[in-house]
Amino acid sequence: MDQKILEEFLVKAKINTYASSGEGGEKVLEDGSKELTYEKGNFKYRDRYFGYNPFIGEEIVWKDGKIIWAMNYYGRITSDSPTAKEIYSFLRKVLRQASEIEILRGPKSFYKENFKYINRTEGNLWNFFGTEKIFYINDEVYELIYHGGFIQEKPRNQKEQKTFFERRRDGKIQAQFYQKKWCRKN
Repeated sequence: MDQKILEEFLVKAKINTYASSGEGGEKVLEDGSKELTYEKGNFKYRDRYFGYNPFIGEEIVWKDGKIIWAMNYYGRITSDSPTAKEIYSFLRKVLRQASEIEILRGPKSFYKENFKYINRTEGNLWNFFGTEKIFYINDEVYELIYHGGFIQEKPRNQKEQKTFFERRRDGKIQAQFYQKKWCRKN
């Protein structure tokens, strides 16, 4: 799979779901979770979360009906002022700034009036974790942690396993580490 195609899809999916519609734009499911979806071509994206403050959720991407990428997140508002509505409104503005450089959440930093957004990510699309924070007049008012990466179904045979790791060579040494430490021959 071409990573560039996934990056382009993720940017469009994120901008066209929570970043654009926010609370109220999602489908409320039987279990109480809220869901936003986006589809284009053979890709499907789903963002499903529980709660309002705090909240927890996951984003999943399928290609041709198979899960290929996922991210989990947990966030909360840490102050009574400004209101949750104002904080989440600012957050949606930030998340609409998604680009192929800053795919996972928002940009490294974003400022508007008295709000400041800071995002720190370690890793790459293959395997990552990060935090985002919002400050209002220099006081922290919101925080979120996230992590995720590519998903691989159990290989059916040695050839499939080898193909997966050959594709991951762009992912630096991680592929070799996982192959030596976690993959066992059956």
